[in-house]
Amino acid sequence: MAVTPPLPRLRARTLAADAPGDLLTRIPDEMDPSDVVAWLREGDGLVGWGRVAGVRTSGPDRFGEAERWWTAVQEHAQVEDGVRLPGTGLVTFGSFTFSPDSADASALTIPRVVIGRRDGLAWVTQVVVDDEPWPTAHPAELLGRTNADIEVLDPLVEAPGAVAADRWPEVVDQAVGRIGRGEVAKVVLARDVQVRHRDGHVVRLAPVLERLEKRYAATWTFAVGGLVGATPEMLVRLQGGRARSRVLAGTIRRPNGIPVRRVGDALAAAPDPEHPVDPRLRLVSSEKDLDEHAFAVRSVAEALAPHCADLVVPEAPYVLELPDVYHLASDLTGTMRSGATSLRLAAALHPSAAVCGTPTEPAARLIAELEGMDRGRYAGPVGWMDASGDGDWGIALRCGELAEDRHSMRLFAGGGIVAASDPEAELAETEVKLTAMRHALGLGSA
Repeated sequence: MAVTPPLPRLRARTLAADAPGDLLTRIPDEMDPSDVVAWLREGDGLVGWGRVAGVRTSGPDRFGEAERWWTAVQEHAQVEDGVRLPGTGLVTFGSFTFSPDSADASALTIPRVVIGRRDGLAWVTQVVVDDEPWPTAHPAELLGRTNADIEVLDPLVEAPGAVAADRWPEVVDQAVGRIGRGEVAKVVLARDVQVRHRDGHVVRLAPVLERLEKRYAATWTFAVGGLVGATPEMLVRLQGGRARSRVLAGTIRRPNGIPVRRVGDALAAAPDPEHPVDPRLRLVSSEKDLDEHAFAVRSVAEALAPHCADLVVPEAPYVLELPDVYHLASDLTGTMRSGATSLRLAAALHPSAAVCGTPTEPAARLIAELEGMDRGRYAGPVGWMDASGDGDWGIALRCGELAEDRHSMRLFAGGGIVAASDPEAELAETEVKLTAMRHALGLGSA
């Protein structure tokens, strides 16, 4: 059920600007971390702060209630957009719970300030309510500010989450047993760890985003409502009538500095006795990983089919290379025919087999039974949408969620469990996936 505030009457103005440098350095350090938003890849994207309006929803209709609120807000808004690119004008950022039964809330938020950059063009959008005056700061002044403390990391300490690491293989073993009894074909299980500020202060998000964006530039670095991370998985992008979804399932750790050579389009191991087999070769020949990937691709294709014409589903995955891991990946594309917004597509795709399992409902029940925690917004859709309905929605992976008191976070990592899964290997996979947030927070040697 939506927590519906009075409908605001917004005025938004987007002006072109000189291309700024690092967008994240423009976030004021004194800003409430829960009011910071970001969506970045390869240095381009959107960064914003402040909160001029928002809505919180929950339950099975959390996506629909959020979209109806957004539609109503737009109908009462006055928008001046002198740039007219995806992400200009009035834009909302959103983050949704994995489960309709979560005690956490899903939310859409509209920032007071958004700075954007795409293909060398930059802009600033400012939003006010009712008869509020426009901010005195000119867009050029906003772009000229720099957060000098963005390189300073908070002192943090880590503690076990709902299930300690040494107990995780037992959980995986239970899941493998349930798969063996035919309850599900695949289930995706996740664990969490707790992180808190050593001195009891608020955890700042701008330095975390900065480190994520620099190290994981090929992913989508995001922040919405205190949820922050760098996801490699695009649930759906809708732009100009074309929909695209990137599916990831199947993971192997990436060794540092592995020597490889290429033979045509195929990978081959370098003649190095210390590295006799390239891990990417093991990944593309792993029956367990290929089966896990096939489940995920099939679930996305089935969800997109009612909305898309000429849906293109690759016959085989490729290897996506990230700093810590290799993933099996497939990009699905199609032409829209249903008129759905990007948020409605995200709702139709969620939860995919990549984050839940298959069949979906039995897998979701098994997750609730075995994980021992409420995922909150982990593994749910996260992203942004503009007034046309176009936008990007990723899956909230490689992420952490700020607690309500803002002094601590929960970090999450999971993996797909199938009949051939090895419990110790699955624990190792979660540790590798936690590396991104541990690095961003400056924890240990990550």
